[in-house]
Amino acid sequence: MSNNLPLPQGTMIGILGGGQLGRMLALAAARLGMRTHIFCPDPQSPAFEVTPHKTIAAYDDDSALATFADTIDIVTYEFENVPAATAEFLAARKPLHPAADALAISQDRLAEKSFLAARNIAVAPYRAVETLDQLRQGLADLGTPAVLKTTRLGYDGKGQRLIKSLNDAADAFATLTPKPLVLEAFVPFDKEISVVVARNVQGQVKTFDAAENLHKNHILHTSTVPANISPTLEKHAGMAAKAIVIALNYVGVLGVEFFVVPGQDRPNLIVNEIAPRVHNSGHWTEAVCLTDQFEQHIRAILGWPLGDPTRLADVVMQNLIGDESLALEELLAAGSQPHLYGKTAPRPGRKMGHFNRIVPK
Repeated sequence: MSNNLPLPQGTMIGILGGGQLGRMLALAAARLGMRTHIFCPDPQSPAFEVTPHKTIAAYDDDSALATFADTIDIVTYEFENVPAATAEFLAARKPLHPAADALAISQDRLAEKSFLAARNIAVAPYRAVETLDQLRQGLADLGTPAVLKTTRLGYDGKGQRLIKSLNDAADAFATLTPKPLVLEAFVPFDKEISVVVARNVQGQVKTFDAAENLHKNHILHTSTVPANISPTLEKHAGMAAKAIVIALNYVGVLGVEFFVVPGQDRPNLIVNEIAPRVHNSGHWTEAVCLTDQFEQHIRAILGWPLGDPTRLADVVMQNLIGDESLALEELLAAGSQPHLYGKTAPRPGRKMGHFNRIVPK
């Protein structure tokens, strides 16, 4: 089967990961007449509820992976921390999108920053840190405050420490594992925005409008569209997102998070991170775009023409964390579109769903 030909209805799409993003990808695939097979080690995975095809096994179970590969036509993933060996094992057997090399870059903060900086895409000043002496030298170079992060497995504020002074260095270094780490200069940003971009097998690229993001306790709280930025800055963000997917030879949907920082003449953009998957800040597309981010990802990996990302209304997406998902009266209010993930029990800090609220003009 060629990677470059549009794949037909009835194609079996393998999805690594059974969380809410895998669930929403499976639902989008079903709307397009596709079938999905979810591979995840967690028997309580919410994605299992929306497709009859599932494998409950560890990501390093080669026997289960081989059987999984035999049942599918193509494979994708819903989270960026898929083990590299898993991605390479499957890529040797079936088309994998996004490709394993794009995954390797985006799941390592140091590799990601080096990749972007080498292509003149602005990132926060940074230093690689393997020893405490290197951390101290990095702090001398970048100043304080600064943020020390693990290079892998960090999300929703996990795997990082704010260093306010040199006195915090030893404790932060000891706390964060595994090494190496990456030290980033603290960015005094005005706001955070993100752009969801898609590229298909044939190289067609389309972006959604920029969202302005607000976080609470390091977890995304709301994404508001349109973002309160100038048309020039929005165009700049979209161009940077396009440049990234082209440079990665990327296939699928990618989330690009930016800091908006004050400049002498106008605000500037610094890429905070990239996420090789459908993105939490793109959930608003479900309510106000003809083609949402989930359908766009499925189209992209199948080699289908990308859909129209035009936004038809103003919208605010709000995450539902923990028992916020129980507030049904608000979720079902006029102008609101709820989406609950089918998770078994609310816990503090756990994403249980989201809702989109149309903003009257």
